[in-house]
Amino acid sequence: MITLGISAFYHDSAAALVRDGRVVAAAQEERFTRKKGDASFPAKSIEYCLAEADVALKDVDYVGFYDKPLLTFDRLLETYLAYAPRGFGSFVTSIPVWVREKILQKRTIYRELDKISQGALAEDRILFDFHHHSHASSAFYPSPFETAAVLVVDGVGEWATTSLGHGKGVDLNLFNEIRFPHSIGMLYSAFTYYLGFKINDGEYKVMGLAPYGEPRYVDKIYADLIDLRDDGSFHLNMEYFNYCIGLTMTNRRFDELFGAPPRSSSAPLTQRDMDLARSIQVVTEEVMLTLCRHLAQETGERNLCLAGGVALNCVANGRILREGPFDNIWIQPAAGDAGGSLGVALSLSHTIGAVPRAGTANRQTQAESVYLGPSFAAAEVRSFLDGRGATYRELDDDTLYPEIAEALADEKIVGWFQGRMEFGPRALGNRSILGDARSSSMQRTLNLKIKYRESFRPFAPAVLAEDCSDYFELERDSPYMLIVADVVERRHRVAQNDDAEVKGLDLLNQVRSDVPAITHVDYSARVQTVRPDSNPQFYRLLQAFKSLTGCAVLVNTSFNVRDEPIVCSPDDAYRCFMGTEMDVLVLGNIVLHKKDQ
Repeated sequence: MITLGISAFYHDSAAALVRDGRVVAAAQEERFTRKKGDASFPAKSIEYCLAEADVALKDVDYVGFYDKPLLTFDRLLETYLAYAPRGFGSFVTSIPVWVREKILQKRTIYRELDKISQGALAEDRILFDFHHHSHASSAFYPSPFETAAVLVVDGVGEWATTSLGHGKGVDLNLFNEIRFPHSIGMLYSAFTYYLGFKINDGEYKVMGLAPYGEPRYVDKIYADLIDLRDDGSFHLNMEYFNYCIGLTMTNRRFDELFGAPPRSSSAPLTQRDMDLARSIQVVTEEVMLTLCRHLAQETGERNLCLAGGVALNCVANGRILREGPFDNIWIQPAAGDAGGSLGVALSLSHTIGAVPRAGTANRQTQAESVYLGPSFAAAEVRSFLDGRGATYRELDDDTLYPEIAEALADEKIVGWFQGRMEFGPRALGNRSILGDARSSSMQRTLNLKIKYRESFRPFAPAVLAEDCSDYFELERDSPYMLIVADVVERRHRVAQNDDAEVKGLDLLNQVRSDVPAITHVDYSARVQTVRPDSNPQFYRLLQAFKSLTGCAVLVNTSFNVRDEPIVCSPDDAYRCFMGTEMDVLVLGNIVLHKKDQ
């Protein structure tokens, strides 16, 4: 049984291929087209998935789309009618596009698949799933749990913004939902917009900015914007928002509530901006915790699966792990819309195809759950580099790992390109930029000289799993960098008396622990634990670094610069290496030093 899942036409298009219930390949279209967040039909991703599985389109049993566009169109029409005549400008902008391109999406998908020239596919083999069911499937089916509560939270999918469900075996039932326009994802995006960041991209920035502020506006948010009930349901006061009828997220009443118009993206960040970020982050965490408590009561489960864009809020995830009612949590690493392609492919396999789930002992490994993209043989890498006239050396393993560990210990910045590309927004050791976590200048250097992004944004640690509790208040694996935990207190370095009152972005200059490059201003870190069975190359590098320095932690950030997708190919990696102040590039066992180029 072969199923092909597709997400497309909104943002972050992707494709995934499942054979007999096991994920063979998955990738986002942006990685191939080099257009960040590419929403176009994922032709290149589909071509890759078919090639990786060594099948043609004619061999695929079903193609699944992660969304029901007619229901989304229904939501748009009902929303415009409810607010008429307001929103007419937005109506005349969006509805013609829907009528021309999206209502007949089945025919569009069929036509685009036909262009791939991989054999014929009957149109009745193209099926559509509910948006939140695709998300839920992407979380539950790959999870290690036979039964689990399932929570999906995002902006909106068709009508649903929050869905509560329960999975058992191959049965997955979403039994309750909160509907548009009441959406915690939209509320968070409204503050993202108001703070001058780009929606569907800048939410990470709001989360990273929040620890610099104080939760001064939490009471105002609860008083005027959101009514949160004890069962986790909530209601937004739509008098302050514009996303139902306009081309902006917030309106003039929102500006008046917080005393200023939206921040320009080029304006300097103020303490007020940081306080707003902190406040919406606190509210989001409380909403998620309340939902989880109610879901546990409804299902009686001790296991939780999470998906949807809000599940990428790793600070909230950390609080759910520490304070929530569940013993075990599994979060889909591609929790956003890209993961919907994976979910619909798995759903078709287990429902229409009646493929049983593997027993818990035979479920896909951590590596199989995330390293699903293209890989490149050494011969391909050599051929590319020779064509560029690059200077390189090819090392055996016994030489490679100690040499790169030494470069990292000398505070060199290393581009690390290995094996299959990660699926989802995080680089987890195969398309990564690495640095020494002990360096007090590494965060600033990486942000300003390599990533070319805002200086306040934190970097994540990768740590040997067996040493995790020696550095972080975390007693379990976090393989996908989706949990925030505190740095253990004995590693803290307390601010001196003369700078204890420092606030705002000036906090960046304080050394807060003996691994300062990954310690955020609130002494937290977004942790990735690494085991030899999940990523043997990355694990061996961490081991070599620990043997040399005594430190089991490296800075791990995605291999890209601001506003570009994570690199996919050796060509992408080489261009990023040459275009930044990176010192070393490692492509498999092939090493390039910037000074030699």
